[in-house]
Amino acid sequence: MEKDIVKVRGLRYVYDDGTEALRGIDFDLRAGHTVALLGANGSGKTTFALHLNGILRGTSGSVAIDGLQMTETNLREIRRRVGLVFQDSDNQLFMPTVLEDVAFGPLAAGVSQAEAAEKAHAALEKVHMAHKSGKAPWHLSAGEKKRVAIAGILAGDARLLVLDEPTTFLDPPGRRGLADLLEDLPQAKILITHDVPFARRLTDEAVFFQDGCIAARDSVSAIIQQFDW
Repeated sequence: MEKDIVKVRGLRYVYDDGTEALRGIDFDLRAGHTVALLGANGSGKTTFALHLNGILRGTSGSVAIDGLQMTETNLREIRRRVGLVFQDSDNQLFMPTVLEDVAFGPLAAGVSQAEAAEKAHAALEKVHMAHKSGKAPWHLSAGEKKRVAIAGILAGDARLLVLDEPTTFLDPPGRRGLADLLEDLPQAKILITHDVPFARRLTDEAVFFQDGCIAARDSVSAIIQQFDW
């Protein structure tokens, strides 16, 4: 039986100004499965996602990743297992070359220079970007930058990919190429997106966020019909 890669219970989060962004979220995701998070801007999707690797910590409730409770002791290991792919890849790529960028995570985790380079090369092969390893990230197209950002996560052996609006800035060929890539990856995935065709391509399951709550969890088609999305 597949175990849960994510288990969240009663998660609440209140911003410093008193805004209650999450209002008691219960959420599970099985290892290797994919789910789309749908809902209006400001409904809590991204705030929720930032709790999955400890960038934000709940006001109350619990978060467990791959059986590890979200505690200070487990935080480093959780961050190794959960990879966030930001909406704008320029916020994620900062090293002089693609290879150095992808190797950054393994190096930060304490592996040797040689092992980090090996992991980076393997990850770039998976995303079909090995031929760009010596390029500067800012010389890449939007789709290529997204692939390199994903490679950086794969090099760290992540078991869960959390992608925030992954098709932003991508043209139709870029969106198709990204979908092809993600379909081939075995990791569990959470897709925060307004791109319904992209969501349908990768999963039949969606969670609808509304006012800081999960209003429904169903097929993508059922969610679209229920909320006229």
